[in-house]
Amino acid sequence: MHTNKETCMADKIGFIGLGRMGKPMAANLVKKGFALVVHDLNPTAVKDLVAMGAHSAGVAELARDCSIIVTMLPSSVEVEQTALGEGGIFAHAQPGSILMDMSTIDPLATDRLAQQAAAKGLTMVDAPVGRLAEHADRGESLFMVGASDTDLARVQPLLDAMGTTTHHCGPVGTGGRTKLVNNYLAVTLTQVNAEALALSQRFGLDITKTLQVLLGTSATNGQLRMNFANKVLQGDTTPGFTIDLAHKDMSLVVAAAHASKVPMPVAAAVHESYSLARASQHGGLDFSGMADVLCGLAGIDKPRVPKGWTPG
Repeated sequence: MHTNKETCMADKIGFIGLGRMGKPMAANLVKKGFALVVHDLNPTAVKDLVAMGAHSAGVAELARDCSIIVTMLPSSVEVEQTALGEGGIFAHAQPGSILMDMSTIDPLATDRLAQQAAAKGLTMVDAPVGRLAEHADRGESLFMVGASDTDLARVQPLLDAMGTTTHHCGPVGTGGRTKLVNNYLAVTLTQVNAEALALSQRFGLDITKTLQVLLGTSATNGQLRMNFANKVLQGDTTPGFTIDLAHKDMSLVVAAAHASKVPMPVAAAVHESYSLARASQHGGLDFSGMADVLCGLAGIDKPRVPKGWTPG
């Protein structure tokens, strides 16, 4: 009797979307021995995966040949365009195939796609990704999964190859909704940290002493301890997760809150702060770079720790 892993390894896996997160996730699947077919609008990303042992194909061919199809795309628009229409996944996938969308999109779009997948004899899993791009590089991502027990068992070998932690949040649709709750806190904490550090700089405080206090009290948080310490405070604002993407996720949070009649005034304020950063041409920075954006607006020196400094 075959295990789920053996069955999954025998299947062809399609992977659509080789961006900053998708490319290392797909690469980890190839490294772990999965038969992978990839598609992306960026020919360089496709070429790199093919050099590792993957095959490339258009969406229709990929959908016909693969029993599990993964999408990792920027927004609801791209996911729905890829899934629907004459050349899309649903028109060409074989009955019994799974679409596992790992993008962060509007939960209502996930609901629509799940309904249309079922009408085609397909099933859907939503499994958005937690943690940062460097975790994806190392195969250490976290996944928030909405799926039936049967579908989760079928895709679990892929998740194990791409990450270290899987949380089964409930039926399809719950993964994306959990991701919005998570990203609301992550993005809001980034904004709050940026404001706090800008204020400390205006006060003329020693940044390392201030951080020692913040990291030793209930004011501490994961963004301050991990992302800020390793990114903006080291002078590195190359994107792992951009301000543009943080703004997109906060747009989803605010829209979902409105649809659910949940007042979230802090989310609305944080959303507009990220809008300001994007309008100032900072959208491509890592979202920890909000600290630099706020200091720039206030005419304050950017907060930097000494080279080699690490959180205590």
